[in-house]
Amino acid sequence: MSENKPTRINTATLRAYIMIAVLGLIWAFFHWSTDSIFLTSRNLSNLMTQMSVTGILAVGMLMVIVSANIDLSVGSVLGFAGGIAAFALTTMESSLPVAIGLALGISVLIGMLQGSLTAYLNIPAFIVTLGGLLAWRGAVKWLLGGNTVPVADDTFKVIGQGNVPANYGWILAVIAVAAVLAGAVRSAKAVKKYGLGEVNYAAAFSRAVIPIVAIVGFIWVMNSYQGVPVPVLIFVAVALLGAFVTTSTTFGRYLYAIGGNAEAARLSGINDRRNIVFVYALLGGLTGIAALIFTARVGSATPDAGVLKELDAIAACVIGGASLMGGRGTIFGACLGALIMASLDNGMSLMNVRDFMQDIIKGSILVAAVGLDMMGRRGS
Repeated sequence: MSENKPTRINTATLRAYIMIAVLGLIWAFFHWSTDSIFLTSRNLSNLMTQMSVTGILAVGMLMVIVSANIDLSVGSVLGFAGGIAAFALTTMESSLPVAIGLALGISVLIGMLQGSLTAYLNIPAFIVTLGGLLAWRGAVKWLLGGNTVPVADDTFKVIGQGNVPANYGWILAVIAVAAVLAGAVRSAKAVKKYGLGEVNYAAAFSRAVIPIVAIVGFIWVMNSYQGVPVPVLIFVAVALLGAFVTTSTTFGRYLYAIGGNAEAARLSGINDRRNIVFVYALLGGLTGIAALIFTARVGSATPDAGVLKELDAIAACVIGGASLMGGRGTIFGACLGALIMASLDNGMSLMNVRDFMQDIIKGSILVAAVGLDMMGRRGS
């Protein structure tokens, strides 16, 4: 006779619920304090576009942090890659595919270089990427001559400024809902397949209700303004790819093993050096994608593009539950953390909070998040 056991909520799920509740409170506060401007479809569209750059960086940063490493140079690399794309399109008069390829290729090479220095020369990642923060910022100043380089290519600007028409948005919604339902069916069948119980489609579909409502609500809100922003679609694709890599691939499992105990991972046959180089290269590629969106959104490349973006990405991961000690963190948490950071930026800007105060608040949140994580580790 089977015994019904109470369902337990694990720590990661509980943290996710708490973060969603905190995000709801932040949105409610800003909507009230901005005279009902914050939750309008126009501002939410701008907010999602704004967070797409931080979100893409956070996906790559999460994988690096999970492996017990760090990258302080992503903001400078973002500025350098964006400068390369703008320089190629304007000064070199290259085609759009060539400009995009150069920006992405150099970003990946930078990631491989920094990963190799960390993995094979045993230089601490903090030092390597701190040097990169300074070096690549100098490189973009040299490349652009200290000037702003405007980009006139309208096709390129679509990457950062375009919107998907409403009818295509609903088609995407149907596809996404179908994917959620298919996932629910597979999840229900997996319970019986692995001998964990009988198939319960009702329970599986009930868990799919919230994601489906979120998808439909999101598309409806975005279509109420100008349609789903192209940068947001790119971010969602990157987030789904990151979630697949971290949860369903051998490489993803290796990252958690390396971050949890590097020596044990090495003794078990995991090539930790090669995987570290690969994860830095992956972060480099994602930084290149974020650079293209950022440059296309502002319509120009500037010497100070991407300043403090590394702070936003790291803070998003830590707020989302990643541990700077390695071995713990989820893509969903990092993306939710990025949305919280973007909401703070957007809301404080609408409230006309001074720049220095915004920096103080964001820095304090980062320190508090790390402090809470360390307290949780000591208490566990």
